[in-house]
Amino acid sequence: MPTQADKCRQFAALHTQPEAFIIANPWDVGSALLLQGLGFKALATTSGGFAYTLGKQDGEPTLEEKLEHCRAIAEATNVPLSADFEDGFADDADGVAANVAALIETGAAGCSIEDFDRSGKSLYELPAAVDRLSAAIEAARRQDFPFVITARAEHLLRAGRDLDEVITRLKAFEAAGADVVYAPGIASLDDLRIVTHALEKPFNMLGVRIPDATLADFQEAGAQRVSIGGALTYAAAKPIIDFGEAMLNEGSFTWTAQMASGKRIGELFAAGE
Repeated sequence: MPTQADKCRQFAALHTQPEAFIIANPWDVGSALLLQGLGFKALATTSGGFAYTLGKQDGEPTLEEKLEHCRAIAEATNVPLSADFEDGFADDADGVAANVAALIETGAAGCSIEDFDRSGKSLYELPAAVDRLSAAIEAARRQDFPFVITARAEHLLRAGRDLDEVITRLKAFEAAGADVVYAPGIASLDDLRIVTHALEKPFNMLGVRIPDATLADFQEAGAQRVSIGGALTYAAAKPIIDFGEAMLNEGSFTWTAQMASGKRIGELFAAGE
């Protein structure tokens, strides 16, 4: 089993290689092991997907629940894990720093910090967003391994389409020392090109926002990393709904023909050992 330091170095190296890569988003240990077994070189938690496992809405899990979730996946897998750490679970910079330090103790290899106050339901003013991000970066830099900090600009998701504002925020996050930058609301390759052309640090693209694009398309438009958020979680939930309705409404079990085999699942679980 690689050490946390090994995983951090592997994760940092993925952001400097010539090729873009997909970072898949599991929602629990089982899905993480399946994705690792399939060959994904890094994983990232998803706040919405994790909330689903607890029967909660995105943003409702506690810090303690988040830390335990990250610890369980990091301990079960051999590949780097980046945590969707939402707003850092604190309003003030000191709180963000303390919580990132606690996250590092779980064995994660990186995390994202967003500029949206989930309790106040508003974007942080840019100086406050930079202060909070800087505190997270400072906590990461205290380690003797490269814990990767991703800075998220939430403007496109929360406040409308203003690429100039997004670029202003991302450039400020770069200047603060973020290792990766991310604007999850980008919904066209043209907008992706505009944003990445203005930046210097590796960019994470939420791939499901442009479902007909390929990894090669995202790379050509300037993305180094492509994530999928909670999409796999919700895709996995759909057959539960569909097949459950088939049993209740039709008394039908024909859906069992679409099950994954226990053997195949076992093979993928074992592939990362």
